[in-house]
Amino acid sequence: MNISIVTVGKLKEKYLKQGIAEYTKRLGPYAKIEVIEVPDEKAPENLSEVEMEQVKQAEGNRILSKISPDAHVIALAIQGNMKTSEKLAKDLDQLATYGKSKVAFVIGGSLGLSEDVMTRANDTLSFSKMTFPHQLMRLVLVEQIYRAFKINRGEPYHK
Repeated sequence: MNISIVTVGKLKEKYLKQGIAEYTKRLGPYAKIEVIEVPDEKAPENLSEVEMEQVKQAEGNRILSKISPDAHVIALAIQGNMKTSEKLAKDLDQLATYGKSKVAFVIGGSLGLSEDVMTRANDTLSFSKMTFPHQLMRLVLVEQIYRAFKINRGEPYHK
């Protein structure tokens, strides 16, 4: 399976980079994983609703340009579907079974995802109703993808 994580912004924190590198390495035997960063839109603190939509649209266009037309897209969003690790594992297993070998997870910027990206998404995923830094979500997502492959293979992994 080819998994891409398309995300807005550069990852700067060393500890997050190290964690993502560790899980990416662990995923090696199971899947090809690629993190694709698109630039975030520079914007002042106090934006109007219109300006916020313009920022999301610009970031959304960058995201969409990195997604393969044949990819199954899963958008991370607070209002998305909450799943257990086992359900995510089952979903990934079913995608592979039915020939969807390209899966793209999408993590938006600080304002979220544009309507165009949400429309393109085949599924949505929420890890919590809480707001998390999108950089931290990369690490959480990569760990959950790794966990899903371990579950699907019946291999032990700490709980």
